[in-house]
Amino acid sequence: MALDELAATIRRVADQAGPSVVGVSGGRAVGSGIVLGPGSVLTNAHNLGGETVSVSFADGRRASATLRAVDPDGDLAVLAVDTADAPALPWTEGGPERGAVVFAVANPGGRGLRVTFGAVSGTDEAFRGPRGRRITGSLEHTAPLPRGSSGGPVVDGDGRLLGINTHRLGDGFYLALPADGALRQRIDALGRGESRRRPLLGVALAPSSAARQLRKAVGLPERDGLLVRGMVANGPAANAGIGEGDLLVQADGRPLATADDLHAVLDAAQPGATLQVRVVRGVEEMDVQVTLVGPSDESPPSDEAPRKSSPAS
Repeated sequence: MALDELAATIRRVADQAGPSVVGVSGGRAVGSGIVLGPGSVLTNAHNLGGETVSVSFADGRRASATLRAVDPDGDLAVLAVDTADAPALPWTEGGPERGAVVFAVANPGGRGLRVTFGAVSGTDEAFRGPRGRRITGSLEHTAPLPRGSSGGPVVDGDGRLLGINTHRLGDGFYLALPADGALRQRIDALGRGESRRRPLLGVALAPSSAARQLRKAVGLPERDGLLVRGMVANGPAANAGIGEGDLLVQADGRPLATADDLHAVLDAAQPGATLQVRVVRGVEEMDVQVTLVGPSDESPPSDEAPRKSSPAS
């Protein structure tokens, strides 16, 4: 692609996609978002840092928004706001291949439109969301993103949506949720006001490797499992008698070698269900019954494993 042609494409992307890209600010959090349709804006859940959310449009107008629905584990939120005549961003019909040229568009916290370009460096990548759950199928690209870009789109040369920029990996690589059929279904549900509330145990976890090292250091037999390193006060696990330092080795009959094993069990359960968890405390092994609840918007991250990536904002 010649430089003149690239410059012309960047201008076309700004003209086509720019009016559909907004700035989002809430509390100390700032990010970007896209217009889904009349009265609806999509952004990342981690961009919502307070009760008051402001949306800035490409024409300079600002409007107060309310939360319509949120998927905190999938890092998505739909806002209800007066979009006036701001157009919805069109979607592509298929995902890009590795090596395809892509463009990242953002309006960081309403500070003005940004357009950068890069290439698709990987597909079907994975990262951990704000509450520690593994998000798969992501699009990795190299279009640079300034702070406040998460929630904005990555698009093709015609300004059509390829993905929602969400995480930076460092060293110039970024991850976007792909604009596929599964994402469209999730967004449609959020647009109808259907928040996704996955059950939580109310614990913060250390990985199995840390658990083995700690048990070895204090002279206990090594054992695979997830070490409880923190508790939510009056949460389901605490109410069931689980405490810091306990090792979770099994849930609903499934061995717990990684946090993803626990997330799979929790994702298959419903709030209010009873989950049998096998706990090792020192050398004692016991089964406890945990009554699950769904998270509130204010609940802190839990059932969480350490993450190397960070939000793009």
